[in-house]
Amino acid sequence: MKLLLKKNVYKLGQIGDVVEVKDGYGRNYLLPHRLAVEPTEANLQAIEVEKQKYLEELAKMKEEFEAKAKLVDGKEIIIEAKANDEGHLYGSIGPAQIVDLLGQEGIMLDVEFVKLDQPIRTLDKYTVNVVFCPEVEAKLSVWVVPEGGPVEEPVAEEAPEAEEAPVDDAPVAEDAPADADAE
Repeated sequence: MKLLLKKNVYKLGQIGDVVEVKDGYGRNYLLPHRLAVEPTEANLQAIEVEKQKYLEELAKMKEEFEAKAKLVDGKEIIIEAKANDEGHLYGSIGPAQIVDLLGQEGIMLDVEFVKLDQPIRTLDKYTVNVVFCPEVEAKLSVWVVPEGGPVEEPVAEEAPEAEEAPVDDAPVAEDAPADADAE
């Protein structure tokens, strides 16, 4: 099915592009969400006017997008989530949670900019693409850690091991003559 895009669709095309999609995707998603129309002559002319407006608007907003991209690019955020012993989350983390956390740090983004191939469902480090417009992108590192943080527990476990090491050396000191201890 050939359709004319009325809006940018991630990984499909930009406004004004005529794309070939499967019938179900076109009928069940693109057309009902008003993201595309049939590529008739009248629609092509109407979308061309929309495309010009979009490009003018994009030129104005590009500087703002670039400034936000500099703030986000290379940034690392930590999200605490409930997980089982195998590291699988009870639920999932999506773009909304990432945007909320960035908002708490003073970086305001729209959810539509954060692109995840699928929701995050396990504890790990993820690289998330933030696409402001086709020309402006940034990468963000997201650490998903267990809630309650065993991040601090290994530090507490290592300290007693360091204290036990001198105890193992104690038998060497016992070989010294008893008279030296008495004096």
